[in-house]
This record gives sequence, C-alpha cells and structure tokens, in this order.
Amino acid sequence: MNQALSKELKPTKNLTVSHGGCGSEEGLISVDQALQMLLDHTQSLDIETLTLDQTLNRYLAKAVYSKINLPLFSQSAVDGYAICAAPATLGMGTSFELIGEIRAGQNLEIQLQQGQAIRIFTGAKVPANTSTVARQEIVQLLDNGETRKIVLTEPLQSHADIRDVGEEVACGQLLADLGQKLSVGAIAALSMAGVKNIEVFKYPKIAVVITGDEVSVNVEDLASGKIFDANAPLIQAWFQSRSQEVDIMHVADTEQAVTALLNRLKNEYDLILTTGGVSVGDYDFVRPVTLKLGFEQIFWKVKQKPGKPMLFADLLRQDGSHCYLLGLPGNPAAVYAGMQIYTATLVKVLQGQKKLPEWFSGTIQHELKADTRERFLRMTVQFNDGQLLLNSLSKQQSHMLSNLMHANCLVRVPAGEKMVVGTKLQGLFI
Repeated sequence: MNQALSKELKPTKNLTVSHGGCGSEEGLISVDQALQMLLDHTQSLDIETLTLDQTLNRYLAKAVYSKINLPLFSQSAVDGYAICAAPATLGMGTSFELIGEIRAGQNLEIQLQQGQAIRIFTGAKVPANTSTVARQEIVQLLDNGETRKIVLTEPLQSHADIRDVGEEVACGQLLADLGQKLSVGAIAALSMAGVKNIEVFKYPKIAVVITGDEVSVNVEDLASGKIFDANAPLIQAWFQSRSQEVDIMHVADTEQAVTALLNRLKNEYDLILTTGGVSVGDYDFVRPVTLKLGFEQIFWKVKQKPGKPMLFADLLRQDGSHCYLLGLPGNPAAVYAGMQIYTATLVKVLQGQKKLPEWFSGTIQHELKADTRERFLRMTVQFNDGQLLLNSLSKQQSHMLSNLMHANCLVRVPAGEKMVVGTKLQGLFI
C-alpha cells in the first residue's frame, strides 16, 4: 500500500501522458465491462422488516400502498370560520350566526345549518354542511353580549380553504415503489401516511481490510519509513456519509496473516473490501490467497487509471449464500475512485439495485492529452449559463489526495484520444 499527500493545487491545462504499453496489457477489461460484471455476478441479499425510523438510505424490497386517505378527513386550511351558505349569499357584508369553536384534534359532531358559522383552526375537521371557510383576515366579529355573529368584509368563493379528504393520497394509492431509496423526505411522507414497519433489502455486512506494513500507527513510526494511513479514514468516512457501519481492520503483508484473516472473514461477511495486495508484487498476497480459499475470480485488472489491478471475486458458501471480495489497489486515489464507482455500485446491487452509475454530462474547459487507459480525473464542476463546466485539478497521481480539498466530481476521460476544449465528458458528483 502506497499512500502520500501533496501540497500544491493548481488548475492544469494538459493532464498527462502516455505510459507506453501499460494500457495495452492483455486481459484488461473496460470500465463498462467491469461494472456490468458486478451487476451480472452479484445476488441481492435477503429481505428484512424494520421500523420506519431504522430505514434511512435503505432500499425498499416491497412496494408500499397507503392504507388511509390523506387528509384523513376534510379539514380547514386556515384559521378562520367554517360557513354554511349558498354560493349566492357569500358576498361582502353577508353575516352569519357564530355558534361555537373547533380546534385541531377535536372531533365535534356538529352539523351547520344555513346561515351558521363556527370558529375553526388550521387542520381542524370541518363540520357537516360546511360550504366554505372564511379566513379570519376577511371576517369582522360582532358580539353584543347576547348574540355573536361574523360579517364578511370581502366576497368569498364556495369551497375556499378546505382540504378535501384524500386529495393528497387516496386509500390504496402507491406511496413508494420497489427499489426506492428511503430519503429523509420519503420517511416523513410514509410516517404521515401511518406506515410503521417496512420491508427493505438487508444491508451487507462489510469487512474492510487495509493491507500494508508501511502504515503508521503514530507519529514516532514515521521515522522508520512508515506513512500515515489515508485509506481507512477515507473508507470509514465514505460509509458514514451513507449512514452505514463497517468493520475496519489492518493486516500485515505476509501470506500467513492474509490467509488467516480472509479465511475467517469469508464465513462472517457478505462483502470483504480490501485495499492493496492485488497487483503482482512480491508482497501482494490478496489475490493468490483469495483464489486458494475457494473464491471464483470474476475479473482482475481493468483498463483504467488509477486502479488498474482491481479484483472482484465470489465465494459460494455451503449454505448457498455468497461472500464477495472487491480488491482495490492500495494507492489512495485508486481507492477513492474505486469507492465512488465500484463499491457504490456493488453495495447497491446487494440491496436489489442492479443499476449502473448515473453519469452527468459536462463540458471540459481545457485540453487533455491522450492516454492509453481510460482515466478518472478529479475535477471541479460548476453550472454556468445552462451548462456544467469542467476544470481539472493538478496532482492527479494515484498516491495523491490533496486536490480532493477542491474537487466536487470524478470525470471519465476516454482512452486513446486528445480532449479538446468543449468536449463532452461523463462524471459523478462526489
């Protein structure tokens, strides 16, 4: 695992460079092939029932239909007066006998008669025979101690300011569909409809394995050639931003240590996410150990930069369940790109979402040199005059992360051709 941070951030006009025949290596698959293989070779997890307050950012495993009308009953949309009158008698100066008051939450069995009105508040159930509601701003209250009445100071339309029963949602109406992600707003809407429990796809139990003897635990270790760990905090924060917990652990670069850890994890977790150890170096043990433990390799090495030596493998356990392993290279920029593109896709597929990433289209504002591999560049995007405008940042090497202080998108740059100003490119907001 190789991790470091850079210091300068400057926009660049020409981002780099050909790396000889590296991108021409046999056996490499394209980014789109790799993503499609994630979809094709991953099974969704089982379904569980949770209380609504536990389901933020989860995916629905079953459509939800309303069991009630919304509103539950016809109600006042304002503070004012419910009136019983024919439309012809709603002119300015018309008076009505005031017979009482209804507050929100009360269920008074009152039936208005012609010429009568009742004080009502927002959300209160309108009584039977209500023709309209007059907001309090257009009503004058007259009280001589014996009788009370109201007088309209403006003409009033029939059926004004009444929320009709079921006007928002009818009983039996679809509220949320299979596969829908439960956002804050979705949870609020379902709660208003009285939904208490909901069926969702289980969230995968995920183990994160950080490989590498060079990772520092404290400042004193730096003097011995070690470096700070960026990958564990990066991955932990990535999952935290999605309201998910993962188990993070470190392992030494020895075959025995990697074997012992992966052998234990394969029976306990739905997904093992590793960083480092997936290339062909003398201390890259993740891939050979994974295969030795019985995993089937789905793909290894993607024609992209950063993150070429990526591994995806599947273990079918004796009970018919699966343990998947996604091995990301150790360089932190490769880890970052891998999380945004591949981990995000895989975690969604495990929750029933067999969908490719949703790329936006933006316009590059400067030239980019050709490269033999498709690149994922950290850029800034801003909306201007109806367009999304893209600008690259410097320090794009795979061991550098400092430009993430400014980047707000990750952009796909096709291989083998120079990008001229105005070229349309695909990207992901980050």
